[in-house]
Amino acid sequence: MEYTTLGRTGLKVSVAGLGCGGSSRLGLEAGHSEAHCADIIRRAAGLGVNLIDTARSYSTEHIVGAALKTIPRDSLVISTKHKVANGRTTDTLLPAPAIVAGLETSLRALGTDYVDIFFLHTVFPAAYDHASTQLLPALKREQEKGKIRFLGVTEMAPADPRHTMSQHAASDGHWDVLMFAFHMLAQSARHTVFPAALAHNVGTLIMFAVRSLFSVPGRLQQDVAALAGAGRLPAWLALKDNPLDFLLHQHGAQSIIEAAYRYVRHEPGASVVLFGTGNPAHVQSNIEAILKPPLPQADSERIAELFGELEGVGLDLPTRNPGKKGDKRGRTQG
Repeated sequence: MEYTTLGRTGLKVSVAGLGCGGSSRLGLEAGHSEAHCADIIRRAAGLGVNLIDTARSYSTEHIVGAALKTIPRDSLVISTKHKVANGRTTDTLLPAPAIVAGLETSLRALGTDYVDIFFLHTVFPAAYDHASTQLLPALKREQEKGKIRFLGVTEMAPADPRHTMSQHAASDGHWDVLMFAFHMLAQSARHTVFPAALAHNVGTLIMFAVRSLFSVPGRLQQDVAALAGAGRLPAWLALKDNPLDFLLHQHGAQSIIEAAYRYVRHEPGASVVLFGTGNPAHVQSNIEAILKPPLPQADSERIAELFGELEGVGLDLPTRNPGKKGDKRGRTQG
């Protein structure tokens, strides 16, 4: 495993972080047992992953807590999150006492008396003023009590493809860590968020590196065809069975998923790449992909040439398949 410093937090974190949400939720979404899901965390930790990301809305905090019973607490960096609203409008914003109560619930579920990073979750642009003026002071008080080490915000990527919220949060000095979307077909954070995060020494957790766009068979070709039909991509790309096959060669990547992780991992300013799975076999392969060298320069330039102007592509909300057995691909972000 490789480790890096998470911005001004000073935390030493693995460049691969285990996400406990997404479409897999450690395997809960596929009907696996909680013991199976806790073993995913232990397997990742055994391979050197020390950043574990969960949230109240994932319903996996108690599974992280179960895993913590056999892993020394101080060997892990635990982050959790609480939504700032019950919906996407300013009419449903939650007051500070509700967020603090959520923190207490999270601590009980995790079986710990502190979290390393507490995120305000899915903060859409219209809610940012509420988050920074109404919720932040209350969280600072909890930080002073030792219940939170560092504070962060995460964007609502499908509703904020230009990273409006993250741009503000990277620059105003309130937050130690940001979580936002970045992948091969959604590159706008390169110009909007990463420069500000680097300038202000803000740590970054990158989500959506893979998700269904690159992991579900047929999805990439379907989306590229739609984009080409709308004039947003060259028409010839829609005729290819694999629009990204130029990445697969002897000196390049061996799979599109590998290419996707490598592309995100080596972006300047990317601290941690989040991956998620419910399949134990995918834990090691995802980590190995993240740890591989950058893509060849010619391949990265080709990605920028073809897809650099796209916005909002592949920023799906997690799918939910209650009771379904088996793990389709198990490689989505947490």
